[in-house]
Amino acid sequence: MLTILLTKLIATAIVVIGVSVSVGKLGPRLGGILAGTPIILGPGYFFMLQEWPTEFIQEAALATLHALIATLLFSIIFVLTAKKLGALASLGLATLAWIPAAYLCSFIPGGVVVAVVIYGVVLLSAEAIKRALALKKSRVVAVSGWFDVVLRGLLGGVLVAVATTLAARSGPMLSGILVGFPVGLFTIGWALHDRYGADVARATVGAAQQGMLSLVAFAVVTAMLVGHVPAMMTFVFALLASLTVSATLFMASQWRVRRAYGHLLDSSINNKEKSHP
Repeated sequence: MLTILLTKLIATAIVVIGVSVSVGKLGPRLGGILAGTPIILGPGYFFMLQEWPTEFIQEAALATLHALIATLLFSIIFVLTAKKLGALASLGLATLAWIPAAYLCSFIPGGVVVAVVIYGVVLLSAEAIKRALALKKSRVVAVSGWFDVVLRGLLGGVLVAVATTLAARSGPMLSGILVGFPVGLFTIGWALHDRYGADVARATVGAAQQGMLSLVAFAVVTAMLVGHVPAMMTFVFALLASLTVSATLFMASQWRVRRAYGHLLDSSINNKEKSHP
């Protein structure tokens, strides 16, 4: 048992650390897409798909969808309280809210479709709150240090190992909820608040709300395909769906930036051409 736990912990930590480091090495376009990958859900469901039957995976994926609704609540609470309470207090409060919210959301009837609809409603509410707060956009390049990356990897490894081995014996709901815990938001919020201040941390966590749609896509495809195609094909399709959503969101954000500031870029180019005939 201990060997299995350590194997899963180390394997997941390597994936999380590898992806986190690669995001900064591949440039803004590929890095931005890679940042939206399910670095915790991926390893978690990779192990579960090989070890547990179809019904277990379906219920776990639905529980993960419900946990992602709670994660939106986590991000809202952090954004609302980080400036007044500080990093650890606001993250602690957000976590204390996430735990009962994830559990209560797991009793939502209606399956995947209802879960996605509720997620969409909560996401719209979160976006409305973010706009009402008029969060300032980050003016620094928030680069993760090795402490942040290693901490994220270790926390992710522990979550996956426990969720797919120990918690799985208690049923799919607990496993699905655990792999849906917002490790990334927790470590990012903590590190950025400590390094750059509350405004940068709040803006970054707020911006991550839309990016979570890639995790929703992963969970939805897993729940819908498992049992209909081979386990590893389910995993591949879920990962491709997540990457597609992440790439679409990234390109949409790039388009919005060009639309908003394109005239400034054109003006700069024209000025350079005039100064260097």
